Amino acid sequence: VNLNVKVVDRNNRPVSGLREGDFKIFEDGTPQQIGFFSFSEVPTNYGLVIDNSGSLRKQLEQVIEAGKILVNANRPSDEAMLIRFISRDKITIEQPFTSNKTELNDSLDNLFIEGGQTAIIDAVYLAAEKVSEYKVDRGKDDRKRRALIVVSDGEDRDSYYSEAQLFEMLRESDVQIYAIGFVKDLSKDGGFISKSPQNKAKGLLQRLADETGGRAYFPESTADLAGIAKEIGSELRMQYSIGYIPSND
Repeated sequence: VNLNVKVVDRNNRPVSGLREGDFKIFEDGTPQQIGFFSFSEVPTNYGLVIDNSGSLRKQLEQVIEAGKILVNANRPSDEAMLIRFISRDKITIEQPFTSNKTELNDSLDNLFIEGGQTAIIDAVYLAAEKVSEYKVDRGKDDRKRRALIVVSDGEDRDSYYSEAQLFEMLRESDVQIYAIGFVKDLSKDGGFISKSPQNKAKGLLQRLADETGGRAYFPESTADLAGIAKEIGSELRMQYSIGYIPSND
């Protein structure tokens, strides 16, 4: 079992310099023996999962630039892939995993808006599967960190998979999700017993982050994107990696 642990002080600044002895792991209340511990900058494999539906028409140009900030901060051993999504039948891997920044940036430049009903749950499901499969291909001793960076308005209209199925799969995977949600333009009006589209979308993106140990961002404007991209890039690497083999098979 691999755990990605971030430690922050009361001002939310990362705390470095802790040792293996500063941590204890319990599973079902039983202490576990730490088998792997590191605070070095662990290489990262991550997927950029970007909504190209009409709802992101106004933001796409800045989203592409934010994607490039992330890509250009990659270390030589980092790898990234790019997934473009609209509806359930329009989810495509624009660039498979690569460490080549030029190929990733070119793929970002090729993104374009297209009509269709957004299928964010299906897109995240596919992306998490691809990241997990890539880990299996590399063998069980591969210590790279896995993450998805999802950019969308968070409103799902067309997914085949249910939210429950997605979260069940995510609990089995080793993938952190960082969500950037442009929810401001969604309606705030809810029904008598239903949430508003904005609250529903925000809730989904927040749960994706919370469930996987990532973080959700809800920028007020596209001007916030560059700072968010830098923060995600830093946070992906400033974490403790702890591994253990459960005492209960």
